[in-house]
Amino acid sequence: MRVFVTGGTSGLGLAMASALATAGATVALTGRSGERAKVVAAGLPNAVGVELDVRDESSVARAVDETWSRLGGIDMLVNNAGIGMRTVNARFMTHPQGFWDVPVGGFRAVIETNLTGYFMVAREVTPRMLAAGGGRIVNISVSHSTMQRAGFVPYGPSRAGSEALSRIMAADLRDTGITVNLLLPGGATVTGMLPPDAVPDGQVFLEPAVMGPPIVWLASDDAAAVHDERIVAAEFEGWLRERNARR
Repeated sequence: MRVFVTGGTSGLGLAMASALATAGATVALTGRSGERAKVVAAGLPNAVGVELDVRDESSVARAVDETWSRLGGIDMLVNNAGIGMRTVNARFMTHPQGFWDVPVGGFRAVIETNLTGYFMVAREVTPRMLAAGGGRIVNISVSHSTMQRAGFVPYGPSRAGSEALSRIMAADLRDTGITVNLLLPGGATVTGMLPPDAVPDGQVFLEPAVMGPPIVWLASDDAAAVHDERIVAAEFEGWLRERNARR
């Protein structure tokens, strides 16, 4: 399995890239800093680092071209690259601001990364997968409560948009040989998007490693026909048991 993970140098992306590489997949992980991507990839088995700015159409084309050439193809795209509320409000957890106070530039940057970025990378990869006869796309999402929480403009709308995008991608690609699924942690997660000093007392966090088992399963033969599912990583074992019981 040849997997292209965007935003793979830290947080959820690194956790997924690491789990996939450890499970035997060949992984290309990306970051806006090509050098950092290469350094991180060097610490994993069967991994390469690729420079990618998902907001830049030419960067997307170059990164997909490079990855396709180096890996000999892409069997799975994991759309994960994103930026969080810290980019518009460093104290968003303890001092939320109304949407009317969000700077327009900050709003655009989050939407361009978290929503338009998913679209542009998938748009570049999908025709190649169609020509190759199939593939898998996994779009990383968040809990619905995050999409509706006060003080979460523009992050909430960006993730709600990416989830709608994923559902439409799944509808467009049904019966083509390309599967599309959503994967989300299922709760607040320890990543750079949420600094510990901004966390309310008593808040419980998931570790990024929670994403490992479901992403490895989604890359497996068992998941070859799984399409248009919304999988919550923290509930994965129970979800899988129920799914197997229904079969």
